[in-house]
Amino acid sequence: MTAVVMEEIPSRVTLAVEISNCRGNCEGCHSPWLKEDVGEELTEEAVDRLFAANYGVNCFLFLGEGRDADALVRLALYIKAKYPVETALYSGRPEVEKRLWDVFDYVKTGPYVKALGPLNSPTTNQRFYHHGEDITAVFWRKKGK
Repeated sequence: MTAVVMEEIPSRVTLAVEISNCRGNCEGCHSPWLKEDVGEELTEEAVDRLFAANYGVNCFLFLGEGRDADALVRLALYIKAKYPVETALYSGRPEVEKRLWDVFDYVKTGPYVKALGPLNSPTTNQRFYHHGEDITAVFWRKKGK
């Protein structure tokens, strides 16, 4: 799935792309089909087509990491070099490697734990970072708003 989204990355018009071959095993996963090797391979050419078809985005979000970290980093660096956008990664792992922190402007870490709630719950175990700074609280809305 590829979609332009407005709430995954605060104050950004984000092109979100699901990445298959998920390494996670979250109970209650919202996208269990992503554990398999499904969909079109995300190549530089595919990225170019996505940007051509989605004018106006200012962030590119990888929804997952897949199993090829080198390819993930190469694509993120390609995007940053060619397009005036920020890059983001949603990882289900509790921690990610330093090289991912160095490449992505935004990083979400942590598996979904139903009892703790999603990213927009103040009790969540998931964390959302911008250049290494924890900004998770931007997702927590006051009741009634």
